[in-house]
Amino acid sequence: MTRPDLLALTATLVDIESESFQEQALVAHLEERLAAVPWVSIDRVGDNLVARTNLGRPRRLLLGGHTDTVAANTNGVARLEGDTLWGLGAADMKGGLAIMLALAESVSAPAVDVTYLFYAREEVALEHNGLREIVEERPDLLVADLALLGEPTAGTIEAGCQGTMRFKLELVGERAHTARPWMGRNAVHRLGEILTALAAYEPRRPVIEGCEYQEALQAVKVEGGVAGNVVPDRATMVFNHRVAPDRSLAEAEAHVRALLAPMVEEGDRLVVVDAAPPAPPGLDNPLLASIVGRHDLLVKAKLGWTDVAFFAERGIPATNFGPGDPALAHTRDERVERVAVDACFEVLRRVLAEGV
Repeated sequence: MTRPDLLALTATLVDIESESFQEQALVAHLEERLAAVPWVSIDRVGDNLVARTNLGRPRRLLLGGHTDTVAANTNGVARLEGDTLWGLGAADMKGGLAIMLALAESVSAPAVDVTYLFYAREEVALEHNGLREIVEERPDLLVADLALLGEPTAGTIEAGCQGTMRFKLELVGERAHTARPWMGRNAVHRLGEILTALAAYEPRRPVIEGCEYQEALQAVKVEGGVAGNVVPDRATMVFNHRVAPDRSLAEAEAHVRALLAPMVEEGDRLVVVDAAPPAPPGLDNPLLASIVGRHDLLVKAKLGWTDVAFFAERGIPATNFGPGDPALAHTRDERVERVAVDACFEVLRRVLAEGV
């Protein structure tokens, strides 16, 4: 089989704008191409597209990727320089989508049945994620023995994922004139001890199935103040907590509340405003272990959150595997190299040809 020009295909996908909630043109392009492939069936659920082989194989592998990007940062148009492609989504994750599309178009008789899943709105709040839409309307489309998500991992297996939680803390004080501050209590000043505690936070680094995760606790937004001559009686802080897979979200919440308990008083309010669970590495799954072993893939922990957690919650082992440097995702310098896209394509082509 002649390998397609995957970097050129990635460039084509980059040039089709698909910021979150605006993926329709890209999905239409993918649907048009896949409709011409005789060995797959096509299902459309909203802005989500699923192509499947139905060969009666004993195992089914799901290859998945999100079609949306974040907002452009002067990088909305693809730029090819030699064997490097620059542009929004080149790494996260139109290189992965190009691989999926090329496999669907070129592998007519895989040794496993394959589901190619292109889903919408991964880069925004969990409630908008296209996977939730599919599971409500057509959960049968997501059935698989293993799911590989084409998130940028530099061609390694980034196993599992950490959970993420956003907390909002509201602190109270008492208003007064700034000429007589002793008559009030400054709620903004109270943020100081909270910020000090977060800055001094020592993250846990649990090792799970040989993968070292690293938790984090970071302030991401502060607000407060009434007027230039008023001692503020309220202040708020939003902070993010990354949760390793050996803790549930409930355990993580209890951990954060215990940490802040000495500084939170009656009248203050600490609430969870958003949360997505972690997922274990799942490296003991025989299908994933076979892929890692046969193709000699490097394995490490996924420190960010990805939709592997969605599949893990539903009893489907999943992991992250795709081209591109994850550190470049969402940056102005986002790019992907030809060798990276070709290498990931070859691994997945062999997986489909040989089975797992």
